Amino acid sequence: MNGLQAYQRVNTQTSITDADPHKLIQLLYSGALERINMAKARMQAKDYAGKGKLITKAIEIVGGLRSFLDFDKGGELAAQLESLYEYMEQTLFEANAKNDVAKLDEVADLLRSIKSGWDGIREEASSLQQQAV
Repeated sequence: MNGLQAYQRVNTQTSITDADPHKLIQLLYSGALERINMAKARMQAKDYAGKGKLITKAIEIVGGLRSFLDFDKGGELAAQLESLYEYMEQTLFEANAKNDVAKLDEVADLLRSIKSGWDGIREEASSLQQQAV
């Protein structure tokens, strides 16, 4: 198991080092979703300490997403995302306190929706670049 964890750590560090800002946001969304899914499994296994660590990590990642918001360029959308991220952090906190799987699912669904839109931006930009060539 230690070898696998070491590989994942190096792989993650390499991905982050090589990532452009758009890819970095994608990695944060994926990381938050992964932590939430792992927390659900820990919750169902009654490993409350493990669940708490994973949910705390997910909250930190959502906080990281908030820190990337650019209110000058993003305007109203950035403000709406900030409110949504605050809601997610609060909901994750409640999920942790109450061992509420439904609240974890709710946040995961919200993150998947935003991630889907974010992924679409990359695809749209790539296709526009190819058309310009």
